[in-house]
Amino acid sequence: MQFIRQIHSIARLEAGFVLGQAKIAWSMLAVALIPALYSLIYLSSLWDPASHSQALNVGIVNMDQGLVYRDSAVNVGRDLSQTLQTAGKFNYQVMSTADEVRQHVRQGKLAFALIIPENFSANAVPGEQAGAGQLVVFASQGNNIETARIAQQFASELGHKINESLNAQRWSLVLLNAAGSKQSVSRLNQGLKELHHGATELSEGSSKAAQGAKSIHTGAQQLSENVSQVSQNAKKLSAGLRQLEANRPRNSDLRRLDAGAETLANGVSELGQGLQRLHTGSRLINTQVSSFKADTENSFLVGATARDNVLQLSQGLQQLDQGLQTAANSGQKLEEGAQSLRTGVNALTTGVRSMTTVLRSATTQLPEDAQLEALDNGASELANSTANLAQGNEKIREASQRLEMGLALVEKAIPDVGDTPDGSPEGLADSVRPLFEIDATVQNNGIGFIANVIPAALWLGAGIAVFFVNLRVLPRHAEPFHPVAQWLGKMLLPGTLVLVQSLTLLFTIMVVLEVNVVHPLALILTIVSAGLAFLCLVSALTCFMGDAGKAMAMVLLALQMTSSGGVMPVELSGSFFATLSPWLPITWLAHGLKAAIFGAFESTWVVPWLQVTGVGISAAVLTVMLGRWRFVSIRQLKPRLDL
Repeated sequence: MQFIRQIHSIARLEAGFVLGQAKIAWSMLAVALIPALYSLIYLSSLWDPASHSQALNVGIVNMDQGLVYRDSAVNVGRDLSQTLQTAGKFNYQVMSTADEVRQHVRQGKLAFALIIPENFSANAVPGEQAGAGQLVVFASQGNNIETARIAQQFASELGHKINESLNAQRWSLVLLNAAGSKQSVSRLNQGLKELHHGATELSEGSSKAAQGAKSIHTGAQQLSENVSQVSQNAKKLSAGLRQLEANRPRNSDLRRLDAGAETLANGVSELGQGLQRLHTGSRLINTQVSSFKADTENSFLVGATARDNVLQLSQGLQQLDQGLQTAANSGQKLEEGAQSLRTGVNALTTGVRSMTTVLRSATTQLPEDAQLEALDNGASELANSTANLAQGNEKIREASQRLEMGLALVEKAIPDVGDTPDGSPEGLADSVRPLFEIDATVQNNGIGFIANVIPAALWLGAGIAVFFVNLRVLPRHAEPFHPVAQWLGKMLLPGTLVLVQSLTLLFTIMVVLEVNVVHPLALILTIVSAGLAFLCLVSALTCFMGDAGKAMAMVLLALQMTSSGGVMPVELSGSFFATLSPWLPITWLAHGLKAAIFGAFESTWVVPWLQVTGVGISAAVLTVMLGRWRFVSIRQLKPRLDL
C-alpha cells in the first residue's frame, strides 16, 4: 500500500507539470498520436500495391512483322500487345521505336518497357529451337530496383504465358489437324475402297473389253476377207459393165432400126390397103362371074363345057374372094403387128439409149481398181490393228488386275495418324525467352536500397544534431546582432556535426561498402548539400514549433520515405502518395542519388541537387526572416540533453 502511494505521488507531480500547461498537454496528445500516424503512413503505402499497378507506366513497342504459318497469317506481337492492353495490369503506353521507349525508361517516365522485335513471330511460332523468339524487357535498375524486379518478374511470367499460349495454339492446331487428318484418312480409305471397287469393275470391264476385242478381231478378219471378195467381184462387175458398154449398139444402128420398123409398118399398111382393093375387085369380078354364070345356065348358046368352066371360074373366084378376105384380115393383123413392132422398136431404142446413159454413169461411179485395192489393204490393216487392240486390251486387263491388288495393299497399309507439328521438342516447349535488359545496373540488392537509406540517415542525423543545441534561445549579448549572424552562429555547431555525418556516410558508402559510384563528385555534393538542407528544414520546424517541430520532422520523414519511391514505385502506393511525391525533398534526393551512384535517369543529378539545396536555403531564409529568438542568460544556454 505504501508502494502504491509512492507511485501515485510521483505520477501526480509529473502530471501536474504537464497538464498544468495547455501547450504541453496538446504536445503530449500529439506525441500519443505519432506512432499511430507513423504506422498509418507506412502501412497505407504498402497496403495493396498490386491494386495500384495500373498506375505504373509501361511502354510497348511492337515491330513484329508476323508470318504466314500453315496458310494462316500469324502476328504474335500484335496479339500480345492487344492482350496486355486489354488486361490492363499496367498503364501501357504504345510507342513507335525502341530507341524512344528506352529513352523514356532511362528518364524515369516509364517504369520499364516491352520491345517486340520484327522477327518475333517468325522465330517463336515454328519452335525450331528453344528461346528462338526473344522479347526484350528493358528496365533501369538504378531508377528503381523494385521496378526492375517487377519488370524481371513480368518478363518471366510473360515468357511463360506466351509459351503456354503458343503451345495451346499448337496443340489446338495438332488436334485440329489430327481430327482433320483422321477425317482425311477416313475419306482416303473410303476413296480407296471406291477406287478398289472401281478397279475391280475396271478389271471385269477390261476382261470383257479383251473378249470384245477378240470378237472385233475375228469380225475384222471376216470383214477383210469379205472386202477382198467384194473387191474382186466389183472388179469383175466393173469389167463386165465396161465390156457391155463397149458392145452396146450404136445410135446410128438404133436409128436405122427405128427407120426399118417405120418402113415395115408403112409397107404393111400399104399391103393391107392393096389387099383391101384386091378383095373389093374380086367381089366385083365374082359378082359379074355369078351374073355371067346365071346367063350361061339359061342360055342355050353356051355349051356345057363353057358352063362348067364358068362354074369352075365362079368357084375359083369365090375361093379367091375368100382368100383375099383372109389375106385382108391377116394384112390388118400384120399391120397391127407392124405398128406394135414399131412401138416396141421405139421403146427398145429408147431403152437402149437410157441403158447406155446408165451404163456410162455406172462405169463412172464404180471405184477404180486402185481404190478397190486400197480398200482391200485397209481392211487387212484393220484386221492387223484389231489384233494389236486385242493384245493391248489383254495388257490393260493384266494391269487393272495388278492395280486392284496394289490398291488393296495400300488400303491395308494406310495408318490412322495425324499430322506432326514442325520444330524441335525443345523449341516447341520453350520457344519464347524474354531478354531482360538492364540500364544503370545496381551491384546487389542491398545497394539497391541505398537511395532510400541515405535520405533517411541524413534526415535522422539532422534531427539528432538539433538535440545538442537549444535552437530557440540566444544569449542576451547577441540580441543586437544581424539576424543572419544570429542564425549562422546558432547553426554552426549542428551544421558541423551534420557535415561530419555526411562525410562519414560517404566514407561508408565508397570505402566500407565499396559501392561503384558512377559520378563520385556528384555524390559528394548531393549528400553534403542534402544533410545541410535537412538540418535547415528540421531547425525551421523546431524554431517555429519548438520540440513539437522535432516530432513533426519524424512524421514528415515517414511521409517522405513512403512517397519518394526510393525502393517501391510510388505509383503502387496510391494516388495520394503519387501526387505528393514530386513535391518532397527526399524524392528529389533519391533521384539525385540514383543518378550520381548508378547513372540512372540519364545521370541528371544537377536538377535534384539544385532542388534539395534550394529547399534548404528557403528554409534558412524563412527562419532568419520570421524566426523569433528568446534571449536568455548564458547559464540558461546549456543543452537540455541529459547524458
